Amino acid sequence: MSRIGRLPIEIPAGVTAKVEDGNVVTVKGPLGELSQKFNAKMDISEENGHLVIKRPNDVKEMRALHGLTRAMLHNMVEGVSKGFAKELEIVGVGYRVQLAGSKLTFNLGYSHTIDVEPPAGIKFESPSNTSVIVKGIDRQLVGQVAANIRELRPPEPYKGKGIRYKGETVRHKEGKTGM
Repeated sequence: MSRIGRLPIEIPAGVTAKVEDGNVVTVKGPLGELSQKFNAKMDISEENGHLVIKRPNDVKEMRALHGLTRAMLHNMVEGVSKGFAKELEIVGVGYRVQLAGSKLTFNLGYSHTIDVEPPAGIKFESPSNTSVIVKGIDRQLVGQVAANIRELRPPEPYKGKGIRYKGETVRHKEGKTGM
């Protein structure tokens, strides 16, 4: 049996989870509401303040869906109760970011500035002019927006300049003269 899938998901205080027909799960919490449709073969139920996921058989596809369904439900519950955040840092001389209202304006060494509007459900914070925090309740959306921002100027391997995740290490290469 799946070790991830068989773990029950505890529903914290202030969070409600409702399972409707067709395996549509709606989770409401203090930070917002998320709804997701899951595979109809998975049996999702609420028992004693926990969400429990059961699979119909031990076919490889069902075992994979079991763990995936549980992980996605856990992320939904955690998102509406605590939220998710990704931190990015900008490295390079003259590279900076400014928060203007809700959008970010980047100066990344190009001849123009780059403006990034937050999609629905995402908030940007910029504690300094070289760091950005992407916050939201949907883990997948937070990660995708952070990846899109990193893609504007990925870290290059010679000097390490660019946008990187906080704590990310960049492997440096020797230049031409290092032979």
